[in-house]
Amino acid sequence: MFAKFNFKTPCSKLALSMIFVMCHLALFAQSYIGHTMDNYAGVHAVAYNPANVFDTPFRSDINLVSASGYLGSDFIGLSFSEFLSSGGEFDFDSDAERFPSETNHFFTTIDALGPSFLINLGDQQSIALTTRVRGLFNLNNIDGNLYERISDGFDIGNDFEFDSKNLNATAHVFSEIGFTYGRELLRTQDQFLKGGITLKFLMGAGGLFASSPELSGNFNGVTNQLVTQGSLSYGSTPGFESDSPEFNELQGGFGADIGVVYEYRKRIMDGRIQGQRVQQYKFKMALSLTDIGSINYKNSENTLYDANGDVNALEFETKDLEEVLEDNYPGTTVTGDQKIALPTALQIMADYYIGSRFYVGLHTGLSMRGSGNSHTNNLVNTTTVAPRFESKWFSMYSPIGLRQYGDFAWGLGFRMGPLTVGSGSILTNLFSDNSKNADVYLGLKIPLYKNIEY
Repeated sequence: MFAKFNFKTPCSKLALSMIFVMCHLALFAQSYIGHTMDNYAGVHAVAYNPANVFDTPFRSDINLVSASGYLGSDFIGLSFSEFLSSGGEFDFDSDAERFPSETNHFFTTIDALGPSFLINLGDQQSIALTTRVRGLFNLNNIDGNLYERISDGFDIGNDFEFDSKNLNATAHVFSEIGFTYGRELLRTQDQFLKGGITLKFLMGAGGLFASSPELSGNFNGVTNQLVTQGSLSYGSTPGFESDSPEFNELQGGFGADIGVVYEYRKRIMDGRIQGQRVQQYKFKMALSLTDIGSINYKNSENTLYDANGDVNALEFETKDLEEVLEDNYPGTTVTGDQKIALPTALQIMADYYIGSRFYVGLHTGLSMRGSGNSHTNNLVNTTTVAPRFESKWFSMYSPIGLRQYGDFAWGLGFRMGPLTVGSGSILTNLFSDNSKNADVYLGLKIPLYKNIEY
């Protein structure tokens, strides 16, 4: 999608490498949109709410490998059907539609769930152990006209002005090991409440970060001079290579998720198996706070540039952005500790049982990190409604959602025993002329079901 995202900075190099990986893992990636509402999601649902570890249909659920990919921008939109049928002849300059504004956003998330499992410990508590590797990139509040000129080149005779406020970019690659504990908190004839917490040990490979409270200016197409006002800081963690992140010199940190799930268990008459109801609840409501925490990187470098000045735009054709800054603007470099915060988010989920194994679920994810905050990644706010059919060995869901910066999204996914595959945007990507985001997922696990069927 971002073939022209050649901002020529280390941050953009990381974003490009993430996009490159996601495109090559497109058939092997997972974003869980729609799937996490499934009562048979098992260990995958723990990432959204640790309370989901308890009272599942499983004696144990073992994830072998899963991967997720999600990228997008409100700057560029394209027709995926034309892209796929172009035979490699798709021209992003002429065939992709652009939507420049004073506050454009780019985002990429890659999430690989490694060997993980959940297991019941009696009738009132359960535990899970999860391993993940995650790569996150956000570029927030950049003036689209400036981005387009730096990316594509400055046009002689084409004047323009720009004004970016709270501009920031953060790229972060890290892994985590999570231990989850969940248990029953309340049970009556019709009411059920459970809670859970995940404690995470974080291992950071490193990151890159840039920010500016305000960066404005103008370009004179006759003199080819770019005049700027403001300031810009740029930094990185020690030894971090954006093109090929390595996990050799890890920095430690801690994180946590916490959540509760309430169920209204009205008597369901769809059938009985061994004296138990096939469906346990009529209505379910879940609330969780995920990704609390940060990683502190010692001996990180951060350079603050005084961006009041001017530069010949031809320099952008032969130098990367960091070289342009160093050659034209005075800067002060400091070395010290730098925290990169996790993308803390509030997760809200509701699920209603229609009958005959049909459900309709609602999931809302709200970022607790604002797009103006530096040294942190932020998730894209989403609201998704997902009707689904659910059974022990097979589920199918079709999520319909609204996404911040990306408008409307409609997808399709299914679970067939150990295999889960789908996308929260595949249908809109196939039919829309200007898709602004894309995601796709796949997972493989070993489900060990209870004797009682839900």
